[in-house]
Amino acid sequence: MSWPQLDPRECAQKVTALAATGRRAALVFGRERTGLTNAELDLCHWLVHIPANPDYSSLNIAMAVQVLAYELRMAEVKPEAVERQQAPVEAFEGFMAHLAEALYDIGYLDERNPEKLLRRLRRLFHRAELDAHEINILRGILNAAQGNKRRSGEGRERWLQRS
Repeated sequence: MSWPQLDPRECAQKVTALAATGRRAALVFGRERTGLTNAELDLCHWLVHIPANPDYSSLNIAMAVQVLAYELRMAEVKPEAVERQQAPVEAFEGFMAHLAEALYDIGYLDERNPEKLLRRLRRLFHRAELDAHEINILRGILNAAQGNKRRSGEGRERWLQRS
């Protein structure tokens, strides 16, 4: 008699879906030497088949538990489900202005063609899709890099005159 078979990922998805609705699920592992008895199999809804090397397709219990535990963890962690709010445009533009100022202050910005580097940095930071917290971290780093020049206003005034 055959039971519906799942691979470890499908099993993990079913178990986490059941758990999300408040239902309980159990993973039952058979004995290494003999597997599950027919009476034990009768209580199961699905069998999980872990694809392995056909030349040595047997896994021990610890390996099987580890594979299923990993898949359960990955099913539980859904990066796409985590809502990550990108920083508002105003915060990003404020960061870019601060970055330009800091690069000018520390002598890194090429005064002849600052737009080229700033455009590339803008593209880089757009790809990163920074959130507000990350923007604040980067602005803190910029403040530290600017050091005394920013506190004295020297670098800021020179940058603002150029803009």
